[in-house]
Amino acid sequence: MSIGRALARDPRHLQVASLGALLLYGMARLAFDVTPGRALLVLAVALLAQLVFGWVSGLPRFEARSALISGLSLCLLLRTPSDAVAALAAVLAVGSKFVLRLRGKHVFNPTDFGIVVTVAATGAAWVSPGQWGAQAYLGFLLACAGALVVSRALRSDVTVAFLVAYAAILFGRALRLGDPVAIPLHQLANGGLLLFAFFMISDPKTTPDSRAGRLVFGALVAILAGYFQFGLYRPVSLLPALFLLSPLVPLLDLVLPGPRHAWPGAATPSVPSKGVDHATFAPGAALRGATGPSGPPVLRLLRREGR
Repeated sequence: MSIGRALARDPRHLQVASLGALLLYGMARLAFDVTPGRALLVLAVALLAQLVFGWVSGLPRFEARSALISGLSLCLLLRTPSDAVAALAAVLAVGSKFVLRLRGKHVFNPTDFGIVVTVAATGAAWVSPGQWGAQAYLGFLLACAGALVVSRALRSDVTVAFLVAYAAILFGRALRLGDPVAIPLHQLANGGLLLFAFFMISDPKTTPDSRAGRLVFGALVAILAGYFQFGLYRPVSLLPALFLLSPLVPLLDLVLPGPRHAWPGAATPSVPSKGVDHATFAPGAALRGATGPSGPPVLRLLRREGR
């Protein structure tokens, strides 16, 4: 298989390329409050955290794509004047994939976890939902790039469910208040909303296994986000809604079971997998140190979680 076909076969390559292009566009044309130095710092820390956590948990190879996806997403969404806080968010995002797991799946979307915990714990970070503006051409760009990614990852259903439910909330509210249709259309054209819908909620490692479960999950996130925004008047509503509802995914997997997602090149498990997000395992490959009681408690715990 040629290198080009191998890159196109795995949706993570498309996601890295799309997120990288959006970051460069935002820095060059939209005056994003993130410097090249800050972006390089976040990406370097994310890669280092992936290397360290992967080595401790005994992964057979270094998986850079996962760290790049998390790091680029943090650069696009999180704002802070502190380099230390930005680095902390990267460590939390990557580390959550290895530590916070249930039945072989991540409990939280890594980027969402890193942002929400950093904002809540430090008070020195925030999310700027208006940084993308509402230009139609930018919304179209985000939608096209994101649609390509989610369709390759076979998770477009959760994105569609979320957008349909959220649009219904916006148009229903406009109808109840007597607002013109231009207002909900303007709200839907927001780049931050499309970035969330196409690149975050669609993460195949943190969404329900079955299509029915994903449809329910996407609608629930939209409903809770709508309540936060219009009931509690919180402008940043999408990330907290996803964070609070992520622990519901294991229950949906029990009630509405389905096949576990596996990245191209990885062995497709017949039972819930205990692999680590974005990592590609060779069939039958044994994790280093996976057997035996040797090693400190933290090392043994991470090894068990990385199986």
